[in-house]
Amino acid sequence: MTDSSDNSKLRTIIDALLEEQGSLTAVERFSRAHDRCDLPAEKRHYSDLLPLTPPASGQQYAFEVDLDQCSGCKACVTACHSLNGLDDDESWRSVGLLYSDDWRQPFQQTVTTACHHCVDPGCLTGCPVLAYEKDPVTGIVQHLGDQCIGCQYCVMKCPYEVPQYSAERGIVRKCDMCSSRLAIGEAPACVQACPHEAIRITLVDQREVSVQFREDAASTSFLPASPAPDITVPTTRYKSAKPLSAGLLAGDHTRVQPASPHLPLVFMLVLSQLSVGASLAAVFTSAAKWLSLTALGVGVAAVLLGSLHLGQPLKAWRAFMGWRTSWFSREVIALGIYLPLAALAAAAFWLAPLSNFQKPLTIAAAVTGLVGVACSAMIYADTHREFWSTSRSFGKFFGTTALLGGAMALAIGMISGTPMHREQTILALFLVITAGAKLGLENRIFRHLADEETAAPTPLNKTARLLEGQLGLVWRWRVLLALAGGVVLPLIFLTGNAAGSAVVLALLGVCVMGELMERYLFFTAVAPVKMPGGIAH
Repeated sequence: MTDSSDNSKLRTIIDALLEEQGSLTAVERFSRAHDRCDLPAEKRHYSDLLPLTPPASGQQYAFEVDLDQCSGCKACVTACHSLNGLDDDESWRSVGLLYSDDWRQPFQQTVTTACHHCVDPGCLTGCPVLAYEKDPVTGIVQHLGDQCIGCQYCVMKCPYEVPQYSAERGIVRKCDMCSSRLAIGEAPACVQACPHEAIRITLVDQREVSVQFREDAASTSFLPASPAPDITVPTTRYKSAKPLSAGLLAGDHTRVQPASPHLPLVFMLVLSQLSVGASLAAVFTSAAKWLSLTALGVGVAAVLLGSLHLGQPLKAWRAFMGWRTSWFSREVIALGIYLPLAALAAAAFWLAPLSNFQKPLTIAAAVTGLVGVACSAMIYADTHREFWSTSRSFGKFFGTTALLGGAMALAIGMISGTPMHREQTILALFLVITAGAKLGLENRIFRHLADEETAAPTPLNKTARLLEGQLGLVWRWRVLLALAGGVVLPLIFLTGNAAGSAVVLALLGVCVMGELMERYLFFTAVAPVKMPGGIAH
């Protein structure tokens, strides 16, 4: 009887030990085997959270995140930072928060996120120098640092704020899913470091993901409070046994802060549009000779100032290479054709052999310049940021072109003494109408202050609040300068009660200052939808 009891106890202990062994996590199993040196040298890689087979045709690697297992410990962030040797202020993986503000259904969930290695990556299609490639076998989107010119357009194009610009290096960098580790069967740093196995590498079918996010309009299965997945078709899978309703809020959904001003781009855009406006005015006014020369000089200045935005300006000659998909490249090509045409148009007024081609060259320069302005507008409209929508970007950019072109024509005509009295009256009235229309377009943003405040603020609501609050002083100066330069001074000029030259010079200067402020606000007031962040303080 005693022996039978002892055997029963012995079996129970063994069963318990076996049960414990069977419940070990992948991390614990690997740790024990590694400590006992049970793994051969070529197999000592943590691979339990990797697919058993490489991607088949039409498949690719993707992150899979089990939200129920994510505790928000940020071990993945630390491991990624350490392994990749990132700068102190650089991070390729982040941890955010989703929560419900409904007291009847309390909910809180931490979310770890990194590059989604999209099926149609915005960083790749927007890059003007082909500094991105999507591996045809693994599907991993990799950045080529030696190709990068540091234009930062990929930062704007990516809805998930994945590429990180390094001012010290003058290039951007991003997560490559630790492709060198995957190549030898070792898990990425974030996967290996997670103590709860919340992150793993899986295989996804690119066609299925594209259909899910682009053809199924009702699909909301990516992640609440995140950018629309139909833009780039992200491949990361977020799974949870808990319902992730569309009403969940990001931890930082109340945060409203100005974006980067991109000052070189502010000057480049305004001056390039002034140049094109002057070329266009040269087609229709009597002061074509001096307007063409001014257009050339201002256009060259715009390009030189724009190059200051590049981290690697000596590589800028490559910027045409992405013309098939990148509006940045198309802008470079258009302006690259416009400047030589503007030079020829200006030279035609001074060189006898070209004198018979004055009008055709002036028209060609103006048309090419307008194409360049359209490409400039599409650069920002293509980012899918609501404040940079197609209608707003085109309205502002072509409005600046028309306003500054008219102001320059009025000023050049007065200073050069070109007889154009009737034209001056038309130009002054044109400025009043254009300035009023442009201000009306810009002022429409404040309608979004009335957006529902009990839910997450919309991007346009955040922009309106920025313009009313933190950027309010700049906005008020912008309105004041626009009214002074575009309305008051042209009306004073029409009355003939003040010295004409002094008025038009002031008019031109005030209009340029007003447009520089408008373009500053264009960049700083944009509020993109992004992945959930931490709690806003």
